[in-house]
Amino acid sequence: MSVDVTTDGSVTTVTLNRPQVMNAFDEAVAARIADAVGAAADDASCRVIVITGAGRGFCAGADLGCLREIVATHDHERARDLVSSGARIVQTIVSAPKPVIAAVNGAAAGGGASLALACDIRIASSDASLGAVFTRIGLQPDLGATYLLPLLAGFGRAMELVLTGEMIQAPEAHRIGLFNRVVAADALLDEAYAVARALARQSPAALARTKSSMHAAIGGILNDALARELKQQLALVDTEEVREALFRKSKSAR
Repeated sequence: MSVDVTTDGSVTTVTLNRPQVMNAFDEAVAARIADAVGAAADDASCRVIVITGAGRGFCAGADLGCLREIVATHDHERARDLVSSGARIVQTIVSAPKPVIAAVNGAAAGGGASLALACDIRIASSDASLGAVFTRIGLQPDLGATYLLPLLAGFGRAMELVLTGEMIQAPEAHRIGLFNRVVAADALLDEAYAVARALARQSPAALARTKSSMHAAIGGILNDALARELKQQLALVDTEEVREALFRKSKSAR
């Protein structure tokens, strides 16, 4: 299965399980992730959701194989579906009336970084890294990164990160506020579950209303950002720069 769901008491864990591609997603996998988070959000027995990745990566964002197919066939409809399916993950996390914790076990890149940033709390392994690497393949940040990165890291540092496509390591991500905590790799899930269990003992109604109020207080403009990102991404997906970047990477990997 590309997405595994397990339950331990009042904590539901959604594990991205495509380790062979660093848990990258196509539109179908993105829909499964959003569905899994949505089902946990609707489950009365679940009080906290943990999202993590199988293997050595958290999530590499969009599957490069999928992107190459889209670019090779000029399939704008599929490009729209891919970005929209990924955006639905972010919307589902943000709108969930219960805390969502990202247990970032490795690289969170591109849309995978956006997924982690959309979570309410990010606990990272010392081996983890994070980066909005979109410009490396001629694209622009999406899945809420243009909103979430400036919100968490400040406009200046966020601008630098999105323009350079830099991957930053866990200590620096923690220093600038992208990770809440950094722990040893072998302690990651224990720490995430300890936080989850502490939250699960709180009033669910209070947590739901607090989360909703926090998002309302910062403007509630995520949906506007997602719509703008989709428009800009579709304008870029057919450019020669994207084609050269994606297929150069494909050849160099052989």
